[in-house]
Amino acid sequence: AALVPPRMAGLRVDFGLFLEPLGFIKVLEWIFSIFAFATCGGFQGETTLLVSCKGVVNKTVTAAFAYPFRLNTVVFSAPDAKRCGGTWTDVYLVGNFSSSAQFFVTLAVLVFLYCIAALVVYIGYKHVYQQNSKFPLTDLAVTVITAFLWMIGTFAWAKALADIKMSTGASIIPGIESCEAPGTTCHFVSVTSMGTLNVSVVFGLLNMVLWGGNVWFVYKDTNLHNQSNRVSQSP
Repeated sequence: AALVPPRMAGLRVDFGLFLEPLGFIKVLEWIFSIFAFATCGGFQGETTLLVSCKGVVNKTVTAAFAYPFRLNTVVFSAPDAKRCGGTWTDVYLVGNFSSSAQFFVTLAVLVFLYCIAALVVYIGYKHVYQQNSKFPLTDLAVTVITAFLWMIGTFAWAKALADIKMSTGASIIPGIESCEAPGTTCHFVSVTSMGTLNVSVVFGLLNMVLWGGNVWFVYKDTNLHNQSNRVSQSP
């Protein structure tokens, strides 16, 4: 026992926890948080128009956008060096959706880190977790708050995603003044598929359900549940 470092004296590794709901769900929450921030934070795309104007025929212009989706800072490339004889001005996309996107990704990253810390406690210090009533109560509070934040973040991001699709799709043509200039025509060509962003919303919903369902399993480890059982069993 004298050879055991003081910091490791309380460590009791128990991988059997992965077979219990509390540990198994925490692993799923950890995995799903990775997919949530990876599918949203790693997105890059562009929207493409076909422009014909003074001295230019069917020139492709693009506007590249990415996380955190500050679309109002994204400008279309000019059709030519002379900018269509002066009729083409800088054309920006519309909307700033960075708040919803960054909230969603930041929440996923924080959840990822919390799950790692929680699994370390569950696996190596489960006896300390069970003996100190403050740890389960803190875990319960964090679980309830996180489930609520997943609900807010996911619905806010889903709404922002719908607006991003509108701001980068074919509906942008009527709002471009340069396309209304005499002798100028603009046609929408394509926009990068946003399937991965749709997947991020799905993982947000899955995280919301997981954390909401995990409230019960964390609650069972608190003294609140034990007190409730003693009250119900008393005559």
